Amino acid sequence: MENNISVITFEVRKDSWTETRIFSQSMSTQLAPNEVLFKVDRQALTANNISYISAGDSLKYWEFFPAEEGWGRVPGMGWSEVIASAHPDIQVGERVWGFTPFTTHHKILAGKVNQFSLSDVAVHRVGHAPIYCQFDRASSNPVYEQPREDQDSLLRGLFMTSWLVEDFIATNNFFDAQVCLITSASSKTSIALGHSVKRRGQLRSIGITSPGNVAFCESLGCYDTVICYQDITDLNGAEGAVVVDMAGNAKVLSALHHQYADKLMHSCLIGATHQGEMGSVEGLPGAKPQFFFAPTHVRARSAELGAQQLMQLLGTDYAVFRRFCDGWMTVVPSYGVEAIDKTYQAVLAGRADPVAGQIVSLTAEGE
Repeated sequence: MENNISVITFEVRKDSWTETRIFSQSMSTQLAPNEVLFKVDRQALTANNISYISAGDSLKYWEFFPAEEGWGRVPGMGWSEVIASAHPDIQVGERVWGFTPFTTHHKILAGKVNQFSLSDVAVHRVGHAPIYCQFDRASSNPVYEQPREDQDSLLRGLFMTSWLVEDFIATNNFFDAQVCLITSASSKTSIALGHSVKRRGQLRSIGITSPGNVAFCESLGCYDTVICYQDITDLNGAEGAVVVDMAGNAKVLSALHHQYADKLMHSCLIGATHQGEMGSVEGLPGAKPQFFFAPTHVRARSAELGAQQLMQLLGTDYAVFRRFCDGWMTVVPSYGVEAIDKTYQAVLAGRADPVAGQIVSLTAEGE
């Protein structure tokens, strides 16, 4: 392998999210002990990535992959291949799944290596939740199927978030609610939550979406009811409800809180699919909105159940959800610099087709 390789990385202006650039650099392939070099393959680009941007400072997502002042590297989830390794237990050719920037190559300092996973233990990763620093090894993943890699990139991370949210609600006795209100119902994270709620069968789910997505959401069969945002005042505010807000739209959240008032038993903030409509959520009637941080719940449930059992439960349900998605989701791959920016701008503006699963790669197709 050459001593240096050319690396290009997609970056976003922190204070102007529509402004992007491609950052080029030369990376040495000479590795220090325990360093590993990945060739980043294909990654999912969904509303989840916009949520990482919106929480870039508050939840320190910008610190995952440091960039020049004013610019941020968006965490992307997907598959990578080990092309060089200075760790005795990590072999060239191995495939791993986890967070990397949207880039062509990525170098980590490998640690916490076991049969199932390895982690980036570099200095800039210290202090971040371990789950975000971890890479799962395809060779020991019981649900790994090579033809489903793109599907996994799109679904696995967001399903984990949604599954954990539903599990959190369940472990809190459903907050004595009868209904779960899910905003941005056409987003894949919301669909995963609706699927999880329906699978347990303890709460009725109401998906809330824009008029153009009502028919699509109804066709999925994972919501008991689907309504438009403008119809929130028609909801029965006399029954206990929990809201899981994927939209990040302050007006929508306020409308739900005012509709249910004291019957709004828990208000959970997840995403920001309605980028540009975020605002203050202080002083609303009902339960105070609280941001859900998945790693915190993972730690709590791992302590109760054991980490292996928790992952087995999650993996079993994920395999069911993945098959469910075979019936409606179409993987749409895009390759190259222009394609990734075009896809990003569409997702940022909310123009992406909910049926499409956008997969991007900075390398040319077939490389």
